[in-house]
Amino acid sequence: MSLSKATYATGKRKEAVARVWIMPGSGRITINKLPIEQYFGRPVLQMVSRQPFQVTQTVDRFDVVVTAVGGGNSGQAGAIKHGISKALCLYDINYRPALKKAGFITRDSRVVERKKYGKHKARKSTQYSKR
Repeated sequence: MSLSKATYATGKRKEAVARVWIMPGSGRITINKLPIEQYFGRPVLQMVSRQPFQVTQTVDRFDVVVTAVGGGNSGQAGAIKHGISKALCLYDINYRPALKKAGFITRDSRVVERKKYGKHKARKSTQYSKR
């Protein structure tokens, strides 16, 4: 599996970052040197990762190699989806309208709010006492 004819993109979601290479192939997805079925035990996360191919009707036409770091399973699946979408746009600009309409190109910028001093969590306060 050579990366010479590959298209590269970076996907992000929450704290997760996915470096994605796509190349013409048979539909094999490898994440951190493991097949997607082994890496994501939950079928929902496998489905989320494959959504860009279903939207562009390119299922089983590309092999994908992913390096995912940070975050949890759900964040990494979202980052992989974002990275695959961006790589497909770079590979062929005609895929862009379908991916844009599905909302896969826009990065989901929601992240955990930071904890403030004097609070238990980001917004949770101590219990109020009248006396």
